[in-house]
Amino acid sequence: LAADQEGYWVRRGWDQQALVRTTSVIDTVAVDSPVASGDQTLIPIGGIAWSGDRGISKVEVQVDGGDWAEAQLRAPISDRAWTIWRYDWPFSAGQHNFTVRATEGDGTPQIEASEGVRPSGATGYHSVSRTV
Repeated sequence: LAADQEGYWVRRGWDQQALVRTTSVIDTVAVDSPVASGDQTLIPIGGIAWSGDRGISKVEVQVDGGDWAEAQLRAPISDRAWTIWRYDWPFSAGQHNFTVRATEGDGTPQIEASEGVRPSGATGYHSVSRTV
């Protein structure tokens, strides 16, 4: 080409830079796999987090709008792989809302506000509700 031109996807309304947005997801609230810890019952909550090559330094889980609790992270298999996380939640019977957020390797937090995928990728915290 004689000059720069917008790419195929940019001409269709997508971001020219297309940088990966940090995301975290709750994949399971394992109510059928409780863990005994002393006299307390814990429910494993787990999922994945990703921010491209920027890495994940922290994942936190919030239950019913309460305080954020830090999850355990498994070391990713490469600098561009998903980070698997787990949080053992102290069991409490009833209907509960679980929310997850991630922090990038340099301390940049995941964007809280929900936006659709266009033009730069989806944002927002992932939440699930479960009766346990």
